[in-house]
Amino acid sequence: MTDAQTNMNDRPTKPAVLRGLRRRCPNCGEGAMFDGYLKVADQCPSCQEDLHHHRADDGPAYLTILVVGHIIGFAIHIMWVQWRPDPVVMATVLTIGAVALSLFLLPRLKGMVVAIQWARRMHGFGKSA
Repeated sequence: MTDAQTNMNDRPTKPAVLRGLRRRCPNCGEGAMFDGYLKVADQCPSCQEDLHHHRADDGPAYLTILVVGHIIGFAIHIMWVQWRPDPVVMATVLTIGAVALSLFLLPRLKGMVVAIQWARRMHGFGKSA
């Protein structure tokens, strides 16, 4: 078995992604990945896995905008076809929905991006065993 196959087997991506979506350590799934709303902890409080290597940058924000934009786009269409609300009411409801959905999704998608980087040994995660 090659080194690349060994790396993929000892850090499977799917469980890591699911843990990241729950905002948990991609290694153990127990410790919180974040110190605050979006600040990734330097180490997992449970297993002491180093998490400071991540380079999530703009990826989670881009994914959040992509998902929220599609959901709000469908909501605009459905609301207009079904109920024909007043434009001010529609804009208010959709704005509140977009903000709430963005605030909900952003830390989860950031956790997912960090977990993928951990599982694929990207950006310094490969140095730890």
